[in-house]
Amino acid sequence: MRWPLADWLIYSAVIGVILLASLNRGERADAPPVEAAEMDSGDLLGPITPFDPTVVVEASEDTVRPQMGTAFSIADDGRWITARHVVEGCRQPALIIDKNRALAADVRLAAKTDVALLLTDGGPPAMPLAGDETLRKGQRAFHPGYPQGKPGEVASRLIGRETLRVRGRNNSYDEPVLAWAEAGRTRGLSGTLSGLSGAPVLDRRGRVLGVTIAESPRRGRIYTTAPGAFVAAVGPERGRDEDVLGQTVTTRNYGAVADQLRRDLRVAQVVCLGV
Repeated sequence: MRWPLADWLIYSAVIGVILLASLNRGERADAPPVEAAEMDSGDLLGPITPFDPTVVVEASEDTVRPQMGTAFSIADDGRWITARHVVEGCRQPALIIDKNRALAADVRLAAKTDVALLLTDGGPPAMPLAGDETLRKGQRAFHPGYPQGKPGEVASRLIGRETLRVRGRNNSYDEPVLAWAEAGRTRGLSGTLSGLSGAPVLDRRGRVLGVTIAESPRRGRIYTTAPGAFVAAVGPERGRDEDVLGQTVTTRNYGAVADQLRRDLRVAQVVCLGV
């Protein structure tokens, strides 16, 4: 049976399109530069406004009492950052060095933001800070720390700005925050991310964008300090324009990056030794 010439041309064109699409799909799946570019795609994040969505946190005495959390180094002379609510009211916070040792820390609470400075006698190299730079909706972030008191990490994508409204008996305030959609987590980690509070929020260069401070498990969201508030709390001059490990942090390697940061104690667990 002989096919008309027009039919041959049509079938050849269709087969060519299918083959081309298949080849392109395979190339994009294995190309790290394409993945890196996608991380920063999306609309620019606008400024803080009075119309940002509001998330209300009812902070009872049980929810504000000291708990386990995460901290990260911002200076090798012994300055660390964690979430304020992790250490507020704690008589003696400490950083876990290994299974048998904990390093006592003094506390300085930041005003009007859920950030606290911990002071110790010496420390590991500082984490580089991204500063108050432009963000894009949809860009990736990574949260290495100690969820549920164990080593773990989470990946997320930026949704936008919200206002965290904390209402407690002795401490009520409104804080502009960034809202992130959870996009991945440590294999085997289920349930709450409690203990991840105070963890750094890393961009794809491994620079700190802010501090992880809250979660909404039902909505699958993570809340972090806004860059402006974070920079004001730690100082804009610390650790700018550097790379953590000299490599791009991706969804393929962020677990290994987090493990290295914990081994180097640049990210450490915070506990309260007395209330």
